[in-house]
Amino acid sequence: MGNDEDTIVPLLEDMDSTVIGISQQTLVSSAAVNAKKLPQYIAALTATLGAFALGTALAWTSPVSKTLEDGGMGFPVSSTDKSWIGSLMGLGAAAVAFPIGFCMDKIGRKATMIVMAAPFIVGWALIIWATNVDMLLAGRFFTGLSGGAFAVVAPVYIGETAQKDIRGTLGTYFQLMICLGILFSYAVGAYVPIFWFSIACGIIPIVFAAGIAFIPESPAYYLSKGRVDDARKALTWLRGNDYDCEPELLEMQNTAETAANMKSQVRLHTAFSSRASIRALVISLGLMFFQQLSGINAVIFYSEPIFKEAGSGIDPSISSIIVGVVQFVATFVSTLVVDRLGRRVLLILSDSLMALCTVVLGVFFYLKNHGSDIDSLGWLPLTSVCIFIIVFSLGYGPVPWFMVGELFPAQIKHIASPIASFTNWILAFIVTRFFQDIVDAWKEETAFWIFSVLSAIGTAFVFFVVIETKGKSLEEIQSELGDKECKSSQKTEINRF
Repeated sequence: MGNDEDTIVPLLEDMDSTVIGISQQTLVSSAAVNAKKLPQYIAALTATLGAFALGTALAWTSPVSKTLEDGGMGFPVSSTDKSWIGSLMGLGAAAVAFPIGFCMDKIGRKATMIVMAAPFIVGWALIIWATNVDMLLAGRFFTGLSGGAFAVVAPVYIGETAQKDIRGTLGTYFQLMICLGILFSYAVGAYVPIFWFSIACGIIPIVFAAGIAFIPESPAYYLSKGRVDDARKALTWLRGNDYDCEPELLEMQNTAETAANMKSQVRLHTAFSSRASIRALVISLGLMFFQQLSGINAVIFYSEPIFKEAGSGIDPSISSIIVGVVQFVATFVSTLVVDRLGRRVLLILSDSLMALCTVVLGVFFYLKNHGSDIDSLGWLPLTSVCIFIIVFSLGYGPVPWFMVGELFPAQIKHIASPIASFTNWILAFIVTRFFQDIVDAWKEETAFWIFSVLSAIGTAFVFFVVIETKGKSLEEIQSELGDKECKSSQKTEINRF
């Protein structure tokens, strides 16, 4: 998995025992004809219930913002407290970025997801029965721990269990389920008291943990532990009893052995010693930086207060629900086009239009805060936010996470992925923590114009720095990043054939 290079293997064919050379990938492709896809969709959707739970936690602060302000939980919550309540989840997610890689390699992807449902349940319990701000903060931190863990483990699980021809589609389901969770929070939180709304959110990780118990462990994990029979059973569950899993199992076993050998030779100080790995790190961290500094989490966490401050004629709760629906639909569309249009096109389109949307939002709030008549522009904030969400969901939402998996070779992916995840969540924490402070100090227009400038820089970053990875093998990507050894090996392989 993760390596499209053909491997020559001996095959005993017919009764005369003639040995011929045949591409292992051809065997896999032929065997995959009869593979069932429904079990793979079931496994992926079950694994991404953790993303649904993450989405509900991310958006929880938006519908409950006014309740918190009004002391609806039985204790006072200041503006600074609200910023910490909104942002501390990101800090919890960042804290788990590095340990979670060790955990899923030690006990498995499935067991890790079940174990990490526990902090989610504890977090929601603290929020539901909070008697002071400190309990709320602790609850948000715990939900962040679980959410950050799922953001790492679930995509790995899907990548290791899905067939190559549907891996891209299933990989987008994580972002799709986050959006569905956000929509759930916007819709339920708008009409259900905060206590029952929080209980509904707390039930989701319980359902998730129960569902995970019925899907198989990743075959790749079993192979990494030398448990070939268990890997065969898991792959049979995922592909169906009529599927001949031996060729694919052999490919996965070879990949696992190669990755293990390379992994044991790589340490942090040597992982990024080559030009290709340095460029890959710059691209992946740059994408994470511009993803979060577009202001997406500020919009999601504070969408209802933003619409309230805009003073448009549409109820802020209804506006938030519309945004949630738009985000879900746009993310679903991205699952259909991400492998057709290419990564760079989607990123450039996404960031340039986000820059335009935040400029427009800034102008609207500037006019409002300086006494201009904006009655005829009441539609503008909702329209701008909806377009912002659409283009984010098409490009800068799913693509940076995709590209982290595509840019790095297997031997350093276990180091690079946690670094990228940690960077993303730390930036999410910074944006959500200080967004309200910037608004209080310099008004909404300043915050949105900062986001606009950063999105414009992000567009230039993609145009000049980011490479296209669509339809390219790992070797081709490494070669384009500047890996001379990879170029040499490619030439060798061509000569062999």
